[in-house]
Formats: sequence, C-alpha cells, structure tokens
Amino acid sequence: MELIKDTKSNINPFFTLDYMTTAEENKYFDRKSAKIKVSDLADLISAFANAEGGTIVIGISDKTKKVEGINMLDAEKINNFISAPKDCCKPMPNYKEEFLDVINVAGEKDRILLLHIFTSVDQVIRTNSDATFLRIGDRTKEIKGEDLKNLEYSKSTRHYEDECNMDAEISDLSEELLTAYKRKIGAEEVDTRRVLKARGFIKKNGKGEYLTNAAVLLFAENIFQFYPNCRIRFLRYDGTAEQVGTKINIIKDVNLEYPLLRIIEKAKEFVSVQLREFTALNQATGRFQIVPEYPEFAWLEGIVNAVTHREYGMTGSYIKVSMFDDRLEILSPGKLPSIVTIDNIRDTRFSRNPRIARVLTEFGWVRELNEGVRRIYEDMEDFFLEEPMYSEPEQSVKLVLKNNIVMRTMRQSDRTIENIGNDIWDKLDDLERKILVYMGSRATVTRAELEQHISRSGRTVGARLNHLMELGLVKRNGNMYDPKQTYEMVE
Repeated sequence: MELIKDTKSNINPFFTLDYMTTAEENKYFDRKSAKIKVSDLADLISAFANAEGGTIVIGISDKTKKVEGINMLDAEKINNFISAPKDCCKPMPNYKEEFLDVINVAGEKDRILLLHIFTSVDQVIRTNSDATFLRIGDRTKEIKGEDLKNLEYSKSTRHYEDECNMDAEISDLSEELLTAYKRKIGAEEVDTRRVLKARGFIKKNGKGEYLTNAAVLLFAENIFQFYPNCRIRFLRYDGTAEQVGTKINIIKDVNLEYPLLRIIEKAKEFVSVQLREFTALNQATGRFQIVPEYPEFAWLEGIVNAVTHREYGMTGSYIKVSMFDDRLEILSPGKLPSIVTIDNIRDTRFSRNPRIARVLTEFGWVRELNEGVRRIYEDMEDFFLEEPMYSEPEQSVKLVLKNNIVMRTMRQSDRTIENIGNDIWDKLDDLERKILVYMGSRATVTRAELEQHISRSGRTVGARLNHLMELGLVKRNGNMYDPKQTYEMVE
C-alpha cells in the first residue's frame, strides 16, 4: 500500500498523513476507527473543548494506526460524525470538519474525516448525559466535584492571551520567528496573515482586526515595547537567605527580556552557566566524575512551566529565578490554573494560556502526557535530592529545588578525615581543614580557586599550603614559580 504522502490538513497543516499514522496520541490529537459509535465521540469532544482544543481523526485505527478510511460507511453515518459535536454535546463547541483523500489499507482510494475541536473560552462543554471531560495528556478524564467547580470558574473569565492588542502590527513581529513557526506547522507557503488568523492570533474588535496578546507575546521583535514585564529576572544570592539594606547579598542581577519563543532558550543558556558542578570521587571506579548541582531537566522544566502558564495579565509582575547556596527558586505570577492544585500537580494539567502552550509544544518546549512535572520529581530522586516543593505565595506559584550542598560538605569532611586520620585532623586549623575538604572533591586545584573558596589572601593560602605539604598531605604539580601550578591531595 502506498499512502498519499503530501496529504495534510488545510485547517491545521501540522496534521500530515505521516503524523496522523505514526504519532502517539496526545493532548491535541486522537485517532478513531470509522467503526466507532458516533455517541462514543462525546467524551472526547467535551475533553478537547474544555482543554486546549484538539483534532479527532476518524478513519485511522486507534489500535493499529492503519488507514481504514470512511467510504465503507453510508452517507447517514458520515453526516452523524460531522454533526457529533452539535448532537452529542451541550452547548455545541466551536469546530470545523475536514475530509482528506487517502489510500486505505486495501490499496483503494478513500477518505478520512478530521473534526477540529476548538477550545471553549467562556463556557464548559458537557455531554448530553451531563458529564464533563477534560483532555489531560493522552487521557480523557471525567471532571467532578471541586475540580468541576474550578473548571466552571476558569471558563467564566476571558483568556488574556485572546484579547486584542490595539497597538501592535504584523510588522512589529519577528520575521525569523514567524518563518520558523510556519515551518513547524507545515505552512511555509501560506501567507503570514492567513496563518495567524487561522490559528486565532488575529481577532475582530469592532470594525477592525487586531493581533492578540498571545501573538505579540510569542513573536514580537521588541517585546519590551509592548510587555515590559515579559521577562525573567535572575538573582544570585551569597548565602542561603535574602538580606536587605546594608547587608544586601545580591551578587548577580540580570534581566532576560525576549518574546516567549526566545526567552526559554536564552534562560537555558544563561542559567546553565550559573549553576555549579561538583567533582566527586566515584568509589566504584576510583575516578573523579562531574556531578551537576541540579538535574538540568528539573530546573529547565520549572522555567518552561513558568513561561507557559504564568498570568500575563498581572501587570508589574515577572518570572523570578533566585539562586541561593542551597536551593533554586522559580517564582511565576498567578495561582495554579483551574483544576490544578499543589496536591494533584504531578498528574493533572490545565493551561491558563492554551494558544501559547500549543505553540511552545510545537516548538518542543512543552512536554506531552504531563511528563514534565512528574519527571522533575523523578530526576530529583535519581540525583538523591529532596523532592521539589511547590507552593502558592501571594498570587504566584513557587517551585523550590534543593541541592545537597550541606550533606555533600559533610560527606567530603568525613572522607577527608578518614583519609588523613583523626590525629592529624585535630592538629590542623580551620583554614587548612577547609582547603583539604575542598581538594578532596577535586582532582587538582589552583591557588586562585582556594583563595576564592576560603575568602583569604594569596599569602594566607600559600602559608597553609606550605604547611600541608610539609605534613605530606598535599603535593604541588609544576614549578613553584609557574603561574599555572596546581595542587592535589595525597591519598
């Protein structure tokens, strides 16, 4: 059998035939055999409409992913599929149907039917049996009780991302980002204005049409011109607590101001070089190995979630990443959206900004199947670190990732004492002990590194190193006058 390779949706060019027959089902996509009962689509339609929208492909088996087509059906059942959103749900969600020509599994010309269900901004979509569903990852989950109340509340307010920006023009958007976006969704040859309008990034307001806030937040060439608080502020503190006044201990304060399609990558580049790496002796191999301060996925996913789900309508607020000696804090404006709570955050997903989330997903930043938060927990556990801590202080969401610097230092001290013996350890002063503990976790060190670590002058460090070398605990690598000389601990 040969598929019609260039077959793709005109409504959403991201849906090529190759994608529809190979991709795993996710929060935006589900496939169904044409043999399914029309009434069985109700739950899925409700789920997509109440979440971030999605496409139901009818005529491709959800078990085998093979193209069965719909021409086997009579006209009445095909019409019933087309009217399923109207007949099976209340109120009727906004949707469009679309037929695509294909070659079925038997090698015959056929068709498949796509039902594009759009997100319902201001009302909850229920099935005719009064059940309410929500799409979470690749699951269609019934919402009840308190979760349903929260969903109803969230639908009573308009999405800030869908409101019109009365000042921005398409010429204010980045051609580079728009080209990349059109490439991602398979619409490179389509006029930019048409693409933006089809994706809900241009809306009518009165007699005119305007870009939405989402369009400008995602694609603006100069984001500061329109949204001064679309930024990530990075603060590095000296110590484990924030000091003020004469004791202020901020040692780095940097603002990252970019549109959303650039800000995550810029934050990744910047934060990664601020985090420390530790060199530890692997007892199994006898070799030194580099251990990062935090697993990359954990802190990067925390930033991605903050960018994707923050409340952009809160003026004067911005994302803040604070780095202390013992932890990393990521603070995002706005409470957790809708049905998501501190207790269910590992398993529940709902986007405050569905259009923004959709684009960031298409660019590969937002993970499918709610794996993001779940994997933060898993990666922290794999690194033998404490569980991530979520909280909601003062109309915001805070994620705290703790490193193990305290326990790491204690283990290094124990290992150093074991190496040199208690008798010698007791005869050393505090600075000499700090030097040995620091050297015990590194293959070699320079005098400059030691000066910075113990906050003492070169003369003081030199005197301590000479004493340690006299005791046979440390050796010098290179000539004593060589500026590149290094030191290492004698095992």
